[in-house]
Amino acid sequence: MRWRTTLALALAVGLMAPPVAQAQDTRPGIGVWIFENGGSYGQDAEDFEALRVGLQQILMTELARNPAIRVVERSQLNALIAEQDLAAAGRVDVNTAAQVGRIIGAKFMVLGGFVDWFGDFRLDARIVDCETTEIVKAIGLQEPREELYQLIVALTSRLTSDVNLPALEIEEELQEQAREIPVEALTLFSRAVFFEDRGDADRAREFYSRAVQTFPEYSEATERLQQLR
Repeated sequence: MRWRTTLALALAVGLMAPPVAQAQDTRPGIGVWIFENGGSYGQDAEDFEALRVGLQQILMTELARNPAIRVVERSQLNALIAEQDLAAAGRVDVNTAAQVGRIIGAKFMVLGGFVDWFGDFRLDARIVDCETTEIVKAIGLQEPREELYQLIVALTSRLTSDVNLPALEIEEELQEQAREIPVEALTLFSRAVFFEDRGDADRAREFYSRAVQTFPEYSEATERLQQLR
């Protein structure tokens, strides 16, 4: 297949490229794939579509709070996904995720999915070792939709602990657990990310603004809104 050939060439080019004279970042790298909607009911279809990229961005932001982990840039990963049309191919397989992870310099890739059954929200993730293509751990968490942010925080903690990655500093972890971002703000933020990905800056600004109005302490939404102005 075309994308498999391109991936193989990209890997070969990466191996042949001369070393760059700069300090090497030795922190373990981790990438997060676009989330899959496993069949959800109870909200607008547009909300669920937006959550696919919104959850990806929110989880990456939470992982990036840990300075001992190097989170691969979302734009870099999504550009490769879009170039090879991997998102349209359906549920990505482990081998493809591992290959993409190696190209972007990730040690681990996170494949995530969710199901919202009229407010009963389940969040799943598989951690793939990009070197061995093995699924290191599969995680499933379930809570009411209103607890979505705490689900993401819990998933972040499990992702690091289950593969022996450095843990978040205790003070930062406590602050993270104490924060309560309402699900309405997370949904609006996801809508904004969705439109930003599609180059619709006006709609993205609209939804970032609404997210901040819903939750004024939502610093991530404020920062992205300022970047678009």
